[in-house]
Amino acid sequence: MPDSPVVFITGAAKRIGAATAQHFHQQGFRVIISYHQSANAAEELVSSLNQQRPHSAAALALDLLAIKSIAAVAQQALNHFGRIDVLINNASSFKPTPIEQITEQQWDETLNSNVKAALFLSQALAKELAERNGCIINLVDIYAEKPLKNHIAYNVSKAGIAMLTRTLALDLAPAIRVNGISPGAILWPENSNTAWQQSLLEKIPLNKLGDVDDIAKTALFLAESPYITGQIIAVDGGRSLNI
Repeated sequence: MPDSPVVFITGAAKRIGAATAQHFHQQGFRVIISYHQSANAAEELVSSLNQQRPHSAAALALDLLAIKSIAAVAQQALNHFGRIDVLINNASSFKPTPIEQITEQQWDETLNSNVKAALFLSQALAKELAERNGCIINLVDIYAEKPLKNHIAYNVSKAGIAMLTRTLALDLAPAIRVNGISPGAILWPENSNTAWQQSLLEKIPLNKLGDVDDIAKTALFLAESPYITGQIIAVDGGRSLNI
């Protein structure tokens, strides 16, 4: 439909972002996704969505470290369908940075991709989102509250995106709602072993791994809840009770 709402999701070629794009699309949204190094996966996803509903999805290249280009990419996204109703800052960098080895470059790259880019993309689209009474949804992490060992930069960046969520909720009200989602164990990290996986499951009250659709459904709930702002929902099977 030419007047259907539009969601722009960063880093959505794979994993949680892709599942979120698919879920919003199923609910009638037009979808714009951004990618950095996963061009093939992004184009495959967009092609699949457009086969389901013609002219309903698009992909844009976006390097979150190229802060000066963010406003231009935001304008590209806006120009594509002529509107944006929901911005989901999903893309982020996750790498270990133990205190003995962390470098200034690693710190800058993690903070820039996980916090700074989300801020300036939100800034670039604020006028449009305000006109639509739209919303911003940031992907946080349960480690924003209780840190993961040897991941200094990541922990700090996610604590930053949590505070950014609450701050923007104040600064952009009443026209724009801003909320966050803190995923727990949704997908196993690459190269994780069975013993580690079992030890993690034992810390989760629901005793199971989550699913990418759990995050996608929560994002849609927040997008369609007009009286919720400034909140961060943990979708973690209760793990944050026992982390």
